[in-house]
Amino acid sequence: MNKIYGDASSALEGLLFDGMTVMAGGFGLCGIPENLIAAMHADGVKDITVISNNCGVDGFGLGVLLGAKQIKKMISSYVGENKEFERQYLSGELELEFNPQGTLAERIRAGGAGIPGFYTKTGVGTLIAEGKEHKDFGGDTFIMETGLVADLSIVKAWKADTEGNLVYRKTARNFNPMMATAGKVTVVEVEEVVEAGELDPDHIHTPGIFVQRLFVGQHEKRIEQRTIRERETA
Repeated sequence: MNKIYGDASSALEGLLFDGMTVMAGGFGLCGIPENLIAAMHADGVKDITVISNNCGVDGFGLGVLLGAKQIKKMISSYVGENKEFERQYLSGELELEFNPQGTLAERIRAGGAGIPGFYTKTGVGTLIAEGKEHKDFGGDTFIMETGLVADLSIVKAWKADTEGNLVYRKTARNFNPMMATAGKVTVVEVEEVVEAGELDPDHIHTPGIFVQRLFVGQHEKRIEQRTIRERETA
């Protein structure tokens, strides 16, 4: 089975439909599948539910889909730097299911592992717990959270081999490996593809069995917030 595609558009061919649920990896602007997001924007798919830690920034990353009104609902943990995200949510244009960050990560991991629900203390006694099942364990109260799965996971990795085995680099591992397991179909953009057997088996983060399609993309690697200090004079 050939998993290598020429670009983002061909890798997504036949997978997009209105109303779908998409997991998008990365944290801030680090490790985001920017080429796949751009291809989704060009396709015009709409009414999407997006599961992602945040929603990019205005005009880049998932912010492109948000600005084009292609996203109906966000399941995330951080509004962050995106003014349009804030505006759409406060105006009622965008649905938002807010999660504590660790809970979001575990919901995705659970979905990929086939676990329909789990109990956590995080959020007990807050708005997060409203409407959720409560249960006591050892004298402490926990709430039940459900696992998350998606129609499509779009993932950014550093290297892949031709069998789809993936290696991530540093902070870009945030959310990408677990999302790769939790999509019905997983499409990956990478910086380099090598032949099968060239990656050290001990260094593979995502086994190729979870990956259906991949391609080599071009990446801007923007800095979300750039802070500089004036050089001290002698």
